[in-house]
Amino acid sequence: MRKKVIAGIVLGIVFIILVIMVVSKPGNNNAVSPRSNGEVGIIYVEGVIANGRSGGTALSDQTVSEDVAAALREAARNPEIKAVVIRLNSPGGTAAAAQEIGSEVGRLRKSGKKVVASMGDTAASGAYWIAAGTDSIVANPGTMTGSIGVIMERYDLQGLYGNIGVDTETFKSGPYKDMGSSSRSTTPEEQVIFQSMIDDIYSQFVEYVAQGRQMDTARVRTLADGRVYTGRQAKELGLVDQLGDFHDAVLLAGSLAGIPGEPAVAELGPNNIFRDLFGITGGNTLWESALPFLPCLGETESSYRLQ
Repeated sequence: MRKKVIAGIVLGIVFIILVIMVVSKPGNNNAVSPRSNGEVGIIYVEGVIANGRSGGTALSDQTVSEDVAAALREAARNPEIKAVVIRLNSPGGTAAAAQEIGSEVGRLRKSGKKVVASMGDTAASGAYWIAAGTDSIVANPGTMTGSIGVIMERYDLQGLYGNIGVDTETFKSGPYKDMGSSSRSTTPEEQVIFQSMIDDIYSQFVEYVAQGRQMDTARVRTLADGRVYTGRQAKELGLVDQLGDFHDAVLLAGSLAGIPGEPAVAELGPNNIFRDLFGITGGNTLWESALPFLPCLGETESSYRLQ
């Protein structure tokens, strides 16, 4: 027992030392040193994309919209940042979170700075929404992208409640206040309401992609059936501009911004210890679908997300 305690203390000390090294190393300092030719800012969007802010935690395994928006605003204010690369490695997330980041990308571009999306293993659904609003998209041939669509799910637990002897009583101010409740079936009227919500967000998604990619809306709808494309397939379909890796995206951003040669880079946004220590991120596979999604209004089991 004593040996286990000592081992735990030693591991804790080692971890603290590693954290201090990661946080304090120059490459993770958000301050940008002045350079005559300017720099390319790097912003990471990794794991599930959710609304809100993390408070700058270094241990987060998801991306929250306000952290990314703050980094984009930082890039807009910093005169040394001439272009930004958004490194995407995400299966998607909530609609509102992707919209907030997309809006901030638009503001950054209006300020005169170039924005390039760099796709890693996965840049699907809400991550593709973000990419669609940039100046150019660079994907690896094997990147999993696309998945343009919206999905809503609810649990029907009536059978389970009956087996364990649980009864529910609901008191509500209106007929639809408990829409999506797991204690009863969805009515035909509620199904129409839910579908109208999905159709509306889907239309927003399609229109945003059509505008960002300068494609005909009808053409986007033929591609936006929820399916996933490889980076090479996406390039052939016009959903991606160039095949290449992260370094290619940095070079492209520098070129678009008029920076000669190899551009210097500056990482923006909160540090991520998992990435810096181990080179890994949370939620970096497309099929991690059991995620904390945005709930509908009221105490329900329903949720919707971009997929």
